[in-house]
Amino acid sequence: MTIQWYPGHMAAARKKAEEMMASIDVVIELVDARLPEASTNPLVRQLRLQRQRPCLKVLNKADLADPRVTRAWIAHYDGQEGMRALALSCRNAAEVARLPALCQNLAPHRNDNVKPLRMMIMGIPNIGKSTLMNALLKRRLAKVGDEPAITRAQQTTQIGPRQWITDTPGLLWPRIEHPSDGLMLAASHAIGRNAMVDDEVAQFLAGVLLARYPDLLARRYSWTAGALSALDPLGVIEAIAVQRGLRLRGGVADLEKAASVLVQDYRSGLLGRISLETPTTRGEMLLGTDRCAELSAAH
Repeated sequence: MTIQWYPGHMAAARKKAEEMMASIDVVIELVDARLPEASTNPLVRQLRLQRQRPCLKVLNKADLADPRVTRAWIAHYDGQEGMRALALSCRNAAEVARLPALCQNLAPHRNDNVKPLRMMIMGIPNIGKSTLMNALLKRRLAKVGDEPAITRAQQTTQIGPRQWITDTPGLLWPRIEHPSDGLMLAASHAIGRNAMVDDEVAQFLAGVLLARYPDLLARRYSWTAGALSALDPLGVIEAIAVQRGLRLRGGVADLEKAASVLVQDYRSGLLGRISLETPTTRGEMLLGTDRCAELSAAH
Protein backbone atom coordinates (compact mmCIF):
# COMPACT_ATOMS: atom_id res chain seq x y z
CA MET A 1 0.00 0.00 0.00
CA THR A 2 1.26 3.48 -0.94
CA ILE A 3 -0.01 6.14 1.46
CA GLN A 4 -0.49 9.69 0.17
CA TRP A 5 -2.13 12.59 2.04
CA TYR A 6 -1.92 16.21 0.88
CA PRO A 7 -5.01 18.24 1.86
CA GLY A 8 -5.64 21.43 -0.09
CA HIS A 9 -4.63 23.80 2.72
CA MET A 10 -1.09 22.40 2.67
CA ALA A 11 -0.34 23.85 -0.77
CA ALA A 12 -1.28 27.32 0.49
CA ALA A 13 0.71 26.75 3.69
CA ARG A 14 3.78 25.82 1.68
CA LYS A 15 3.55 29.05 -0.33
CA LYS A 16 3.28 31.12 2.86
CA ALA A 17 6.26 29.30 4.40
CA GLU A 18 8.31 29.96 1.27
CA GLU A 19 7.52 33.67 1.52
CA MET A 20 8.31 33.75 5.24
CA MET A 21 11.64 31.95 4.80
CA ALA A 22 13.13 35.13 3.28
CA SER A 23 12.70 37.02 6.55
CA ILE A 24 13.71 34.46 9.20
CA ASP A 25 17.14 33.56 10.56
CA VAL A 26 16.80 29.98 11.83
CA VAL A 27 14.46 27.10 11.03
CA ILE A 28 13.40 24.98 14.00
CA GLU A 29 12.42 21.74 12.30
CA LEU A 30 10.50 19.26 14.41
CA VAL A 31 10.69 15.60 13.49
CA ASP A 32 9.50 12.46 15.26
CA ALA A 33 12.40 10.92 17.18
CA ARG A 34 11.04 7.46 16.35
CA LEU A 35 11.32 8.09 12.59
CA PRO A 36 13.47 11.18 12.06
CA GLU A 37 14.09 10.88 8.31
CA ALA A 38 10.66 9.53 7.41
CA SER A 39 9.21 12.56 9.23
CA THR A 40 11.60 15.04 7.59
CA ASN A 41 9.72 16.98 4.95
CA PRO A 42 11.93 17.30 1.84
CA LEU A 43 10.13 20.56 1.02
CA VAL A 44 11.37 22.08 4.30
CA ARG A 45 14.91 20.99 3.48
CA GLN A 46 14.59 22.44 -0.01
CA LEU A 47 13.20 25.79 1.17
CA ARG A 48 15.79 26.38 3.87
CA LEU A 49 18.72 25.36 1.66
CA GLN A 50 17.54 27.69 -1.10
CA ARG A 51 17.72 30.55 1.40
CA GLN A 52 20.81 29.10 3.13
CA ARG A 53 19.13 29.12 6.52
CA PRO A 54 20.61 27.10 9.41
CA CYS A 55 18.47 24.44 11.04
CA LEU A 56 17.90 23.34 14.62
CA LYS A 57 16.66 19.78 14.17
CA VAL A 58 14.45 18.90 17.14
CA LEU A 59 13.76 15.19 17.61
CA ASN A 60 10.47 15.46 19.49
CA LYS A 61 8.78 12.63 21.38
CA ALA A 62 12.21 11.37 22.40
CA ASP A 63 10.62 9.88 25.52
CA LEU A 64 8.88 7.37 23.20
CA ALA A 65 11.96 6.51 21.10
CA ASP A 66 14.78 4.02 21.67
CA PRO A 67 17.47 6.17 23.36
CA ARG A 68 20.34 4.23 21.76
CA VAL A 69 18.95 4.87 18.29
CA THR A 70 18.24 8.51 19.12
CA ARG A 71 21.90 9.05 20.04
CA ALA A 72 22.89 7.68 16.63
CA TRP A 73 20.52 10.10 14.89
CA ILE A 74 21.86 13.08 16.86
CA ALA A 75 25.39 12.22 15.75
CA HIS A 76 24.14 11.82 12.18
CA TYR A 77 22.55 15.27 12.07
CA ASP A 78 25.27 17.08 14.01
CA GLY A 79 27.70 15.99 11.29
CA GLN A 80 25.79 18.02 8.68
CA GLU A 81 26.76 21.58 7.83
CA GLY A 82 24.51 24.31 9.18
CA MET A 83 22.61 21.95 11.45
CA ARG A 84 22.41 21.26 15.16
CA ALA A 85 20.26 18.49 16.59
CA LEU A 86 18.79 17.71 19.98
CA ALA A 87 16.24 15.27 21.34
CA LEU A 88 13.49 16.28 23.74
CA SER A 89 9.83 16.14 24.60
CA CYS A 90 7.94 19.34 23.79
CA ARG A 91 5.92 18.73 26.95
CA ASN A 92 9.07 19.29 29.04
CA ALA A 93 9.27 23.05 29.60
CA ALA A 94 12.87 22.96 30.86
CA GLU A 95 14.08 21.20 27.71
CA VAL A 96 12.13 23.54 25.42
CA ALA A 97 13.59 26.61 27.18
CA ARG A 98 17.02 25.74 25.73
CA LEU A 99 15.92 26.28 22.12
CA PRO A 100 16.25 30.09 21.72
CA ALA A 101 19.87 30.05 22.92
CA LEU A 102 20.70 27.20 20.54
CA CYS A 103 19.11 29.13 17.68
CA GLN A 104 21.12 32.20 18.68
CA ASN A 105 24.31 30.15 18.33
CA LEU A 106 23.26 29.18 14.81
CA ALA A 107 22.75 32.85 13.88
CA PRO A 108 25.62 34.75 15.54
CA HIS A 109 25.03 37.75 13.25
CA ARG A 110 21.83 38.39 15.22
CA ASN A 111 23.67 38.62 18.54
CA ASP A 112 23.52 42.42 18.66
CA ASN A 113 21.00 45.18 19.29
CA VAL A 114 20.32 45.95 15.63
CA LYS A 115 17.86 43.27 14.51
CA PRO A 116 15.94 40.61 16.45
CA LEU A 117 16.47 36.87 16.08
CA ARG A 118 13.62 35.49 13.97
CA MET A 119 12.82 31.78 14.18
CA MET A 120 10.25 29.63 12.38
CA ILE A 121 8.90 26.28 13.55
CA MET A 122 8.30 23.81 10.72
CA GLY A 123 7.43 20.14 10.47
CA ILE A 124 4.87 17.55 9.49
CA PRO A 125 1.33 17.42 10.95
CA ASN A 126 0.81 16.33 14.56
CA ILE A 127 4.53 16.52 15.37
CA GLY A 128 4.18 18.93 18.32
CA LYS A 129 4.81 22.36 16.78
CA SER A 130 1.94 24.06 18.61
CA THR A 131 2.87 22.35 21.88
CA LEU A 132 6.43 23.66 21.42
CA MET A 133 5.11 27.16 20.69
CA ASN A 134 2.97 27.16 23.83
CA ALA A 135 5.89 25.92 25.94
CA LEU A 136 8.15 28.70 24.65
CA LEU A 137 5.46 31.31 25.37
CA LYS A 138 4.59 29.76 28.76
CA ARG A 139 0.93 30.17 27.85
CA ARG A 140 -1.63 28.53 25.58
CA LEU A 141 -1.69 30.49 22.34
CA ALA A 142 -1.55 27.83 19.62
CA LYS A 143 -4.38 25.30 19.38
CA VAL A 144 -3.23 21.72 20.00
CA GLY A 145 -4.86 18.34 19.55
CA ASP A 146 -4.05 14.68 18.94
CA GLU A 147 -5.00 14.84 15.27
CA PRO A 148 -3.07 15.92 12.16
CA ALA A 149 -3.70 19.33 10.57
CA ILE A 150 -4.96 21.22 13.64
CA THR A 151 -2.99 24.39 12.82
CA ARG A 152 -4.14 25.99 9.56
CA ALA A 153 -2.41 29.41 9.61
CA GLN A 154 0.90 30.99 10.61
CA GLN A 155 1.23 32.71 13.99
CA THR A 156 4.13 35.06 14.81
CA THR A 157 4.77 36.01 18.42
CA GLN A 158 7.50 37.72 20.43
CA ILE A 159 9.09 35.39 22.98
CA GLY A 160 11.85 37.66 24.28
CA PRO A 161 13.19 41.22 24.10
CA ARG A 162 14.83 40.49 20.74
CA GLN A 163 13.33 37.16 19.72
CA TRP A 164 10.34 36.43 17.48
CA ILE A 165 8.99 33.03 16.52
CA THR A 166 6.53 31.88 13.88
CA ASP A 167 4.46 28.70 14.15
CA THR A 168 3.42 27.17 10.81
CA PRO A 169 0.80 24.58 9.77
CA GLY A 170 1.95 20.99 9.45
CA LEU A 171 3.29 20.26 5.98
CA LEU A 172 3.48 16.99 4.14
CA TRP A 173 4.67 16.75 0.56
CA PRO A 174 2.62 15.94 -2.57
CA ARG A 175 4.16 12.51 -3.14
CA ILE A 176 5.65 10.24 -0.48
CA GLU A 177 8.35 8.49 -2.47
CA HIS A 178 9.09 5.53 -0.20
CA PRO A 179 6.12 3.32 0.83
CA SER A 180 7.75 2.51 4.18
CA ASP A 181 7.83 6.24 4.99
CA GLY A 182 4.09 6.48 4.48
CA LEU A 183 3.53 3.48 6.73
CA MET A 184 5.79 4.89 9.46
CA LEU A 185 4.01 8.24 9.27
CA ALA A 186 0.61 6.56 9.44
CA ALA A 187 1.64 4.39 12.40
CA SER A 188 2.85 7.51 14.21
CA HIS A 189 -0.38 9.48 13.59
CA ALA A 190 0.91 12.05 11.08
CA ILE A 191 -1.51 10.93 8.34
CA GLY A 192 -5.26 11.53 8.22
CA ARG A 193 -7.35 8.42 8.85
CA ASN A 194 -8.96 8.61 5.40
CA ALA A 195 -5.57 7.98 3.78
CA MET A 196 -4.66 4.75 5.60
CA VAL A 197 -5.85 1.20 6.17
CA ASP A 198 -5.36 0.27 9.82
CA ASP A 199 -4.63 -3.43 9.36
CA GLU A 200 -1.94 -2.82 6.72
CA VAL A 201 -0.27 -0.20 8.91
CA ALA A 202 -0.47 -2.57 11.88
CA GLN A 203 1.07 -5.44 9.92
CA PHE A 204 3.96 -3.19 8.89
CA LEU A 205 4.43 -2.15 12.51
CA ALA A 206 4.25 -5.77 13.67
CA GLY A 207 6.97 -6.69 11.19
CA VAL A 208 9.29 -4.01 12.57
CA LEU A 209 8.59 -5.09 16.14
CA LEU A 210 9.18 -8.78 15.39
CA ALA A 211 12.51 -7.96 13.78
CA ARG A 212 13.83 -5.44 16.30
CA TYR A 213 11.78 -5.42 19.52
CA PRO A 214 10.38 -8.93 20.04
CA ASP A 215 10.96 -8.71 23.79
CA LEU A 216 8.70 -5.66 24.03
CA LEU A 217 5.94 -7.45 22.11
CA ALA A 218 6.20 -10.49 24.36
CA ARG A 219 6.12 -8.40 27.53
CA ARG A 220 3.14 -6.27 26.47
CA TYR A 221 0.93 -9.16 25.38
CA SER A 222 2.17 -11.81 27.83
CA TRP A 223 3.57 -14.14 25.17
CA THR A 224 6.38 -16.62 25.65
CA ALA A 225 9.46 -16.40 23.46
CA GLY A 226 8.50 -19.71 21.86
CA ALA A 227 4.99 -18.54 20.99
CA LEU A 228 6.33 -15.29 19.55
CA SER A 229 8.90 -17.02 17.34
CA ALA A 230 6.09 -18.82 15.49
CA LEU A 231 4.30 -15.61 14.51
CA ASP A 232 4.47 -13.54 11.34
CA PRO A 233 3.06 -9.97 11.18
CA LEU A 234 -0.50 -11.12 10.49
CA GLY A 235 -0.13 -13.73 13.20
CA VAL A 236 0.74 -10.97 15.68
CA ILE A 237 -2.56 -9.22 14.92
CA GLU A 238 -4.47 -12.48 15.25
CA ALA A 239 -2.75 -13.32 18.53
CA ILE A 240 -3.62 -9.89 19.96
CA ALA A 241 -7.27 -10.50 19.05
CA VAL A 242 -7.17 -13.82 20.91
CA GLN A 243 -5.27 -12.43 23.91
CA ARG A 244 -7.68 -9.50 24.27
CA GLY A 245 -10.85 -11.49 23.49
CA LEU A 246 -11.61 -9.36 20.43
CA ARG A 247 -14.14 -11.32 18.39
CA LEU A 248 -16.82 -10.67 15.83
CA ARG A 249 -20.20 -12.39 15.76
CA GLY A 250 -19.66 -16.09 15.31
CA GLY A 251 -16.39 -16.10 17.25
CA VAL A 252 -14.19 -14.87 14.38
CA ALA A 253 -11.19 -12.81 15.50
CA ASP A 254 -11.76 -9.06 15.09
CA LEU A 255 -8.55 -8.18 13.25
CA GLU A 256 -9.54 -4.56 12.77
CA LYS A 257 -9.84 -3.93 16.50
CA ALA A 258 -6.67 -5.90 17.19
CA ALA A 259 -4.79 -3.83 14.61
CA SER A 260 -6.01 -0.68 16.32
CA VAL A 261 -4.83 -1.99 19.71
CA LEU A 262 -1.31 -2.56 18.40
CA VAL A 263 -1.06 0.85 16.74
CA GLN A 264 -2.44 2.66 19.79
CA ASP A 265 -0.09 0.79 22.13
CA TYR A 266 2.82 1.92 19.96
CA ARG A 267 1.65 5.54 19.74
CA SER A 268 1.07 5.85 23.48
CA GLY A 269 4.36 4.23 24.47
CA LEU A 270 2.69 1.27 26.19
CA LEU A 271 4.84 -1.10 24.12
CA GLY A 272 7.99 0.63 25.31
CA ARG A 273 10.53 2.96 23.72
CA ILE A 274 10.63 2.09 20.02
CA SER A 275 12.36 3.60 16.97
CA LEU A 276 11.05 2.57 13.57
CA GLU A 277 14.23 3.50 11.68
CA THR A 278 17.93 3.95 12.37
CA PRO A 279 20.63 5.68 10.29
CA THR A 280 21.71 2.20 9.18
CA THR A 281 18.26 0.93 8.17
CA ARG A 282 17.61 4.24 6.39
CA GLY A 283 20.80 3.89 4.39
CA GLU A 284 19.99 0.29 3.49
CA MET A 285 16.48 1.28 2.35
CA LEU A 286 17.80 4.07 0.13
CA LEU A 287 20.47 1.80 -1.30
CA GLY A 288 17.85 -0.80 -2.15
CA THR A 289 15.68 1.86 -3.81
CA ASP A 290 18.63 3.06 -5.90
CA ARG A 291 19.39 -0.50 -7.02
CA CYS A 292 15.78 -1.08 -8.05
CA ALA A 293 15.86 2.14 -10.06
CA GLU A 294 19.07 1.06 -11.79
CA LEU A 295 17.58 -2.34 -12.68
CA SER A 296 14.43 -0.69 -14.04
CA ALA A 297 16.49 1.68 -16.17
CA ALA A 298 18.59 -1.20 -17.52
CA HIS A 299 15.45 -2.96 -18.76
